[in-house]
Amino acid sequence: MNIILLGPPGAGKGTQASRLVADHGMVQLSTGDMLRAAVKAGTPIGLQAKAVMDAGQLVSDEIVSGLIGEKLDSMKPDEGAIFDGYPRTAAQAESLDGILASRGRTLDHVIELEVNEDALVDRITGRFSCAKCGEGYHDRYKLPKVAGVCDVCGSTEFKRRPDDNEETVRTRMAEYRAKTAPILPIYEARGLVKRVDGMADIEQVSAQIEAILSGK
Repeated sequence: MNIILLGPPGAGKGTQASRLVADHGMVQLSTGDMLRAAVKAGTPIGLQAKAVMDAGQLVSDEIVSGLIGEKLDSMKPDEGAIFDGYPRTAAQAESLDGILASRGRTLDHVIELEVNEDALVDRITGRFSCAKCGEGYHDRYKLPKVAGVCDVCGSTEFKRRPDDNEETVRTRMAEYRAKTAPILPIYEARGLVKRVDGMADIEQVSAQIEAILSGK
């Protein structure tokens, strides 16, 4: 099974992708991670991408498509793929069709985690973590049991991501809408798009996704 997972930053895509990897043996294809790995490994496409990036230019669709193809070729035929961050444009969506078809694969679902923007801002701007073990907390929803002391490791040092502020979150939301707007109608026309409530708790979101994958 091959799916595209959509949702703005903070919607929980990473969490749900990790669960699909663990529960179904699927492979998460995050273009950013793949690009960094290919550059580090010095693959032909990685070297090509490095030259482009070193010149201060954006990596082309051809290079990204090559990366996707390279990754799919390294996977077993029965391993499903989760596309994360790709495609972003109509041209990339068309390219993905060709990449999958040439490998005997088809796209099964496009799943979008829908969120309420104001609630998402509240969710993201309130989060912080233990500086030592990384345990996550939230100003409103999950404070340490003892104020100022990590529940897991007992550390008294905490940190927040510098980009977890309202202005940045709303900018990222606007970018997401602009980037997904061109591809959703393509997949809507094919009846592939399913939406889940990304504001529900993690277990409920997982259950919604499982229902889609099992055809319920």
